[in-house]
Amino acid sequence: MIELSPQAQAVYDAYCKEADNPYYYERSGLVAALRAVADQVVPEESLYEGDHRWEMERDTRQASRKKLLAIAAELGGE
Repeated sequence: MIELSPQAQAVYDAYCKEADNPYYYERSGLVAALRAVADQVVPEESLYEGDHRWEMERDTRQASRKKLLAIAAELGGE
């Protein structure tokens, strides 16, 4: 198995624990779930020429989305 970042490893370990199998290698369900979480909790937002505070908050939300999707991509071998 490939070496994962600490963040991806923590997610994978939690998934394996719930699957009641410490060596569970099927990740496609986990990857799909993480992508769905990103879409539901932190959906993509279009750029908006609003005030500076809104733009900063949007950037913070989108940074969180990118982190979730990066973990999903890593676990998916992308």
